Order: sequence, then structure tokens, then C-alpha cells
Amino acid sequence: MRFSRFIIGLTTSIAFSVQAANIDEYIKQLPAGANLALMVQKIGAPAPAIDYHSQQMALPASTQKVITALAALIQLGPDFRFTTTLETKGNVDNGILKGDLIARFGGDPTLKRQDIRNMVATLKKSGVTQIDGNVLIDTSIFASHDKAPGWPWNDLTQCFSAPPAAAIVDRNCFSVSLYSAQKPNDLAFIRVASYYPVTMFSQVRTLPRGSADAQYCELDVVPGDLNRYTLTGCLPQRADPLPLAFAIQDGASYAGAILKQELKEAGITYRGTLLRQTQVNEPGTIVASKQSAPLHDLLKIMLKKSDNMIADTVFRMIGHVRFNVPGTWRAGSDAVRQILRQQAGIDIGNTIIADGSGLSRHNLIAPATMMQVLQYIAQHDNELNFISMLPLAGYDGSLQYRAGLHQAGVDGKVSAKTGSLQGVYNLAGFITTASGQRMAFVQYLSGYAVPPADQRNRRIPLVRFESRLYKDIYQTN
Repeated sequence: MRFSRFIIGLTTSIAFSVQAANIDEYIKQLPAGANLALMVQKIGAPAPAIDYHSQQMALPASTQKVITALAALIQLGPDFRFTTTLETKGNVDNGILKGDLIARFGGDPTLKRQDIRNMVATLKKSGVTQIDGNVLIDTSIFASHDKAPGWPWNDLTQCFSAPPAAAIVDRNCFSVSLYSAQKPNDLAFIRVASYYPVTMFSQVRTLPRGSADAQYCELDVVPGDLNRYTLTGCLPQRADPLPLAFAIQDGASYAGAILKQELKEAGITYRGTLLRQTQVNEPGTIVASKQSAPLHDLLKIMLKKSDNMIADTVFRMIGHVRFNVPGTWRAGSDAVRQILRQQAGIDIGNTIIADGSGLSRHNLIAPATMMQVLQYIAQHDNELNFISMLPLAGYDGSLQYRAGLHQAGVDGKVSAKTGSLQGVYNLAGFITTASGQRMAFVQYLSGYAVPPADQRNRRIPLVRFESRLYKDIYQTN
């Protein structure tokens, strides 16, 4: 017995020594100081084929969306739809709505201005030409901050991190054009399309062409209340306008202004005030509504395109539905943890979940924990239809042009979620090997940095690393 245990232990130690030696060869391709945590495991296997720092906590970045999607499918179901309604508790008499008009926004990340226009048209067709009351923008489905803990402040005006509010119209993103002045040192001027209910101020100084000052005088935007923005910095003289896009900071104010414009265009007047309603109220009679596409369709977009807005509205909705409270970041986090433990048998332990998208720098997870999630997905994919939603290497989504996977010869063989932040290059998903085995893998790579002179070619070490790693996984399993 002792001898057999010795042989088993010796075999295991040799296997781990070989594994460590192989991993060292991959790590040599990376910039100095990069941190790697890696786990590869056949679906249903009791032990991993590669286990390198699998308990090391790391920023998941957008691989977090895998967890969000799984929890959403379990809690909400694939046919769940976000709903936006126009409601009233009053009655219509002679074309006059005697009572408030309530626009109840349900966190739909795909709602468009045209949808609001269509709902207003339905209201008009019902005979309403005047509202003898207030117009209420109801955002009570979500509560607290619309920005998650740990989101970098300098990203908050970027459209990829537009706040996932209850009221979202056209992704809560708007575009402007910045024109340099004809004379140096004069202020550049901004043009905003009239259909965007925002206010922009320019404090941007125009520089002469080729001015050395341009290197350290950067454009910046300072958001204010009620979607007022001030643009500062410098702009060298140029013939064409500079296109810019910014995130709406106050979704309720923005949606309310759009609804007000659409009511006016439809010839519907109101005598009251445009107000925000944040407390939960009994629903009224629905006079018009708009539903999103089914959740499964939204999750496919979310995973293929790494859509942060969908991820975080879904995350907040999970908390709302699970606990029957307004959706907050804490409710979403607690709900996801509870769903995975109680309904999927996955204990995520000391994992920190701050949001649904992975934008937050507060998120922390170990590869071994993500591996539990991937194993569950693979073993229940007949019911979940999950793997087909992931980007497919060489074909679509954020893996369409992943050079390392292309050079590894695994186009069409890898379905995985990417995750990228400053210095972070993550992958979590599945590979079908040359022998036909399906394996799950988690690559958490952080601390990735190159000298300033190498910035233009900063991905070359990553490409070398991934091409060698995934070629070996594909060919030797």
C-alpha cells in the first residue's frame, strides 16, 4: 500500500513538474512582470490537465459576463423580456386624459427613440390630445447609483460605460462634432444635433497646426447636472470636424426630455410638470407598451459583442426579480451568488462580484471558480444553449480577429469570452481538440505592460503566448 502510494505520488509530482516546465515556456513569451493564472480541464473530468495558479484571485474583466449570463438564464429564463409602458390611473374624456401620464421604464438596454415615438403614436390613436396632469418618468425598477462601485472615473463619460439606468434611450450615448476655430487661441465650437436633449459648452482652445503644446493639452469632458457637459483642453487646427461621443449621465432626465419632444411632435399637450418618480407605485392602465427581444437573444449580443449595457441592466434585473426589490448592485451581486449556489450547486466562495459587465476593478475571481461555472455550462448546454452564444474564434464577435488563436490553427474550434482591461487579457471558454475532446479553459493574464517605445506592437508577445499555448492544447489532448 505504501509502495503504491509512493508510485502515485511520484507520478503526480512528475506530471506537475512537466506541466510547470511547459507553462514556463509559454510565460517566456510574455512581457516581464506579467501575471498568469491558467486552468484547462476536460468536460466532466475529475482533475485538470493544466493547473497553474488556479486559486489566484484575478480581475475577470468581461469574462464576468459568463457568470451574469448563466445566472440570468437560471433566474429570468430565456424568454424574459424587458418592458417599457405608458400608463395612467386617470380616464379619457373628450380627448383629455384626466390624470397623470406615467412612462414606466423597465431597464430595457435596447430601447430606441423610435420606440417612444411609436408608443406616443399609440396614445394619440387612443384619442388623447391633452393631458390634464403631470408626465411622470418612473424609474422605480432600479435604485441607488447607476454607476457600479469600482468603475474608473475617467471612463464614466465614455459610451462603453454609459450608466445602465432604468431609463435608457439609444444606449444613452450621443455624438457631437468639434470644430477648430479659424484663428489660433480662439475657442473651438461644438455642434450637437437638435434631437439630442443635451447642452454642450466649449472651453477648448484652438492650437496652430503642428503646435508642440498639443502633446500635453488633452481634450476632456466635465459632466454636470441635467446632462450638461463642458469640453476642455486643446484642439489643433484641422479642416474636418472631430467626431466625439459621450455617455448620458442622467438617464431619467434624458428620457423625459425625449418623451416631452415626442409628445409635442404628436400634438399632445400637458398642463402639468415633467417629474421623476422613484418610489414603487401600483401600476396603472397600460395605454402603450414596448418589449425587448427575448433574453436569450440579448445575451447572445452581450457575449458576442461584450455589451456592457446589456450585462449591467440584466445584472440589476436579476436582483430585482430574485428579491422583489428595486435592482441595485448589491441586490444583483447577492442574487447571482445565491442562484449559483442554490440552483447550480456552484459555491463561488470569496469571489467578489461588483457588477455584471466586468468593468469594475472591485471584481475578483479565481480560475478554479470560473472553471466550475464553465463545467456546469458544458454539462447543461442542451437546456441552456449557452456555448453557441459565445464568440467563435475566427468567425464572429470579439474572437473574430484574435491573432493568437488564428496562428494556433484553432479558428472554429474555440468558443470563449474575452476580457480586456488596462494590462489584462483574459479568455474563458471551450476548445474542441484535434481528437474531438471538448475542454474548458480559463486564462487570466494581468500586469501586461510593454515599454512606451513598443506600444504600437504591444500585442506581439500576447499573440506568441496564445498561439503556442492553444496550439499545444489543441494538438496534445
